Amino acid sequence: MRPSSLTSVAAPIATALLLSTALPALAIEASTVSFDHGREGWTAPRGSGGRSGIVPGQGNDAPALRTHFDDFGITFANRSNGAFVGDYTSVPALQISLDVKTLALDFFGSPVTRELIVELRDHDGAPDGYPYVSVWATLGTLDAGVGGWQTWSVTIADTSATALPAGWGGYGAEDPVTAEPMLPPGRSFANVLAGVDEIAFTTLVPGYFYGDTLFDVAVDNIRMQPLAAVPEAPGAALMAAGLLGLAGAARLARRRRARIA
Repeated sequence: MRPSSLTSVAAPIATALLLSTALPALAIEASTVSFDHGREGWTAPRGSGGRSGIVPGQGNDAPALRTHFDDFGITFANRSNGAFVGDYTSVPALQISLDVKTLALDFFGSPVTRELIVELRDHDGAPDGYPYVSVWATLGTLDAGVGGWQTWSVTIADTSATALPAGWGGYGAEDPVTAEPMLPPGRSFANVLAGVDEIAFTTLVPGYFYGDTLFDVAVDNIRMQPLAAVPEAPGAALMAAGLLGLAGAARLARRRRARIA
């Protein structure tokens, strides 16, 4: 990245030009992070709310990345592993999955549940007041009463789709009528996928606010699997349109509902 043949005078200028030039996003690769070789770019909650770290012998089937944290929500994220960030449209379709285990989830001593979503974030060109633009989908519900490990996944059947697929939401702007989170003007599903610079598994669903909750959650075997194009089943387009209509009505009804129990 820093040409060694440049003179001491030219080097700062060349470096500045290099850094100011937008580099193309890297192609997505097949990968599984089992935490046998460290975090591989994955971060977990940290600070005064508790602790996070790789715990040997407590994974699904070896180490796991576990957090015991008291906060409004928890997030496992990655901004540096090239298998998980980059140009998602470089493959026709893909599947994202992970193993998760909920050991405890309490709100002032009472068991509660929380949704876990996967959020694909693009920090470049975010509108004022927003840290990034993203698309997201629900993976499952964290529930300590279930017990054991669960495997959750989401499949993007067509990375070139411009409209949000059924079950996906957008973030980066707010609908002026419903106040629902949405993609900002000029951004599309494929547009965000082309520049994913952070992937997150989080309980902080856009459009909601939460009460302080104690989380004890472990994740393992985080997988990225590029796929060949996934054919659409007959009638799927009509079904998706119906589901999107129902989802929109449901989101409007629950807008900014406090998740405090």
